[in-house]
Amino acid sequence: MYMVQAQKLGKRVVSPEGTLTLLDGVDLQLAAGEACAIVGASGSGKSTLLGLLAGLDVPTAGRVVLDGVDLSALDEDGRARLRAGRVGFVFQSFQLLPALTALENVMLALEIVGRPAPGRTAREALERVGLGDRLRHYPSQLSGGEQQRVAIARAFAGSPKILFADEPTGNLDQTTGERVIDLLFALNREHKTTILLVTHDDAVAAHCQRILRLAGGHLHGPAVTGINTQTGLQETAGENI
Repeated sequence: MYMVQAQKLGKRVVSPEGTLTLLDGVDLQLAAGEACAIVGASGSGKSTLLGLLAGLDVPTAGRVVLDGVDLSALDEDGRARLRAGRVGFVFQSFQLLPALTALENVMLALEIVGRPAPGRTAREALERVGLGDRLRHYPSQLSGGEQQRVAIARAFAGSPKILFADEPTGNLDQTTGERVIDLLFALNREHKTTILLVTHDDAVAAHCQRILRLAGGHLHGPAVTGINTQTGLQETAGENI
């Protein structure tokens, strides 16, 4: 079963200089449990594509099917309800509420979707990312790496089917970024969550089973499709995306 399907996806915006094509005829199929990276230069449209696939924005052409649901059949509220029950996010800028503690930031995400025992679940999620002793700290009292770990705990606490990550190490130094990515993919394996991340960092993308490059509004292969369990080697799928 495909968790995400994009069919002939396009996005155009009107600027003072005229109509700008950000994405053109993008096709993508992402299987349940898969980890896929979309790489490309800054300004190539990676975040735009992620927003369309998550239903945060609407395309000017084509459609997105998320966990079997055609997003074009939903209004903004319907897309929000779909995300609340099935989707997690990790952003470059952490997106933590500064007036709430680490525990409260994670609890709020659970309370919004009506999850039972949000306090216990949030505490367990923060302990899982190594922040059990930082529950009562506010974002301003946490390092960048700790804030991103809170964001990861918040994303996984709701047991999402799919996690979208937008430049998750963009505001972190290399060492901290590597630790955060290791944690992200450890939780991916533990929860069997599908991951789609966008990054300009090929080292981050290398953690994924499949890597696609976005340039000129199009996705390009070859794509890494995973590890052969018999040979232990990465296999590629040519131009298949």
